[in-house]
Amino acid sequence: MLKATVTGRIWSTKKLSEMPAGSILEVVVDESSSRLLAFDPLGCGEGEKVIVATGSVAAGWFPGKAPPIDALIIGSIDESATKK
Repeated sequence: MLKATVTGRIWSTKKLSEMPAGSILEVVVDESSSRLLAFDPLGCGEGEKVIVATGSVAAGWFPGKAPPIDALIIGSIDESATKK
């Protein structure tokens, strides 16, 4: 799992029928500053800190045949709860 920050939203003119409701977001991984495109079923917004699963863990979330997704946002980090 990776801790990342949402930096943008990706728009597409076509949708794959096997994709559930959600969007594709650009995220920057906090430790390495690398950029990923991650599927977001949660409705996260720009600037939000998130937890991202990658690889087979991300693909395993989808029922049936997995779509071509290898990064999945699995949680949103509440920054106000971590700073006491």
